[in-house]
Amino acid sequence: MTSAAPGNTSEQTGQQGGSGSTIGGLTGAPSVSRAKELVARVVGGKDNAPVEMTAPFTGKPIVSLPQATDADARAVFDEARRAQRAWANTSIAERQRVLTRLMTLVLDRQQEGLDLVQVEAGKSRLDAFDEIAGTALAASYYGKYSARALGVKRRAGVFPVLTKTQELRHPKGVVGIISPWNYPLALTGLDVLPALAAGNAVVQKPDNQTALSALWLHELAEEAGLPRGVWQIVLGRGSVIGDAIVEESDYVAFTGSTATGKRLAGKIAERLTSFSLELGGKNPMIVLPDANVEKAATGAVAACFSSAGQLCVSVERIYVHETIREDFAAAFAAKAKELTLGAKLDYSAGMGSLTSADQLKTITEHVDDARAKGATVLAGGRARPDIGPLFYEPTVLTDVTPDMTPFAEETFGPVVSIYGYSDIDDAVQRANDTVYGLNASVWGSNGAHAREVAARIKAGTVNVNEGFAASFGSIDAPMGGMGDSGVGRRNGAEGILRFTEVQTVATQRGLKLRPFKGMPPRLWARSLTTGIKALRHLPR
Repeated sequence: MTSAAPGNTSEQTGQQGGSGSTIGGLTGAPSVSRAKELVARVVGGKDNAPVEMTAPFTGKPIVSLPQATDADARAVFDEARRAQRAWANTSIAERQRVLTRLMTLVLDRQQEGLDLVQVEAGKSRLDAFDEIAGTALAASYYGKYSARALGVKRRAGVFPVLTKTQELRHPKGVVGIISPWNYPLALTGLDVLPALAAGNAVVQKPDNQTALSALWLHELAEEAGLPRGVWQIVLGRGSVIGDAIVEESDYVAFTGSTATGKRLAGKIAERLTSFSLELGGKNPMIVLPDANVEKAATGAVAACFSSAGQLCVSVERIYVHETIREDFAAAFAAKAKELTLGAKLDYSAGMGSLTSADQLKTITEHVDDARAKGATVLAGGRARPDIGPLFYEPTVLTDVTPDMTPFAEETFGPVVSIYGYSDIDDAVQRANDTVYGLNASVWGSNGAHAREVAARIKAGTVNVNEGFAASFGSIDAPMGGMGDSGVGRRNGAEGILRFTEVQTVATQRGLKLRPFKGMPPRLWARSLTTGIKALRHLPR
């Protein structure tokens, strides 16, 4: 396992300086003053003590963040509601132009965005770029296709020609978005941007640990033409401002743990407002007997260890046909050992750090429990404080049994277990033997057969000969979970329509829907019966 120590020269040409003048004490990171500029965009928080976040790479301070009170959060919703009225009256074409301009800004200024994501989340730079790309793709997609999704739709009327029926879409109002720490930029973009495109205002609560990434995108959005006040960011603990977000929002989009999502769903249901939840996963990968072992092992590295495994759609279980299991396990373990761990703001590292001490504790406990009960560690299995305080090696386990913690519980880290199988039906059944259903992966040389297997897996997205990026990057297609992995979908038309209220307007001309004057009701009913039967013969 190779490593790259922190503090080396950064590739970018952004603000430079010694560790005292940069956030997280990292050479090449944005300056403390720049971080404070972004924090100034936060609404509220004057009456609460701020919290100071630290960089996963170094354990050194990033910036102090103001923490809102319940009253602060409710005041933000009042302001957002006022701003939303004017934004809703802005043409869809203009909203699209804002998003298109934002896409260009994100790509043109990506170096600072990459720095912020790395400093806050501890990602490798390539994993941070996935966030830049995902955000830009979302801005591009909704900047191009919002009008198609939101435009007035003609629907079949009860009487052809005589009944004109239209489907209209109206914004929900003010959308509350609670974003996680693990993909702070991409998941902000994938939720906030379609909500704005639909004519809503947004009040977002990003996680404190990675708030600067959301604030950076917020700054670029206003530079792209988004009116001030339409998207507002408030920071605070869920225990303090969570009730305000649930009670003041016209729609809630939450990404986080299953336990928290279930509690939120109960509270939201009491208000009869709608919501979407992307929650946890214990995502499987099936390697079919005809799979190319080398390609599958290479793909598994990205599927399991991107963002140090701290990704809702990353793979934690791999089922390999017995005829190739040993070869696959050897190849995969060797590639895991070759991954470079590093804490530099450049593209030299293959995997970055965990984001929090809590994550490190959980991962250590899961691996130690499996090892103590007889699991075999093929690669990794230890923390790397020599690189940084929160680093843990990419870990490959075998001989994992149901009494071991990593067998069924989500680890949410760079830990994966390999299992053998001899019957494909058995592999599918075991892949589906979970309360979760977020993402899955199938590998095989026969694409048609691999897709048949993929369709049998109970997961919101299934990737063939890829881990998660194919579905994650296909913004035109819906993405979300089944079972305990969530409710609703982001991306595609569903990703924007969830933020709207649908309305049907039907105009009746000529023939009325009640008996003519003097016409016996029985005759009317008989005539209408004949007409309804005849409708089946009309072309669609």
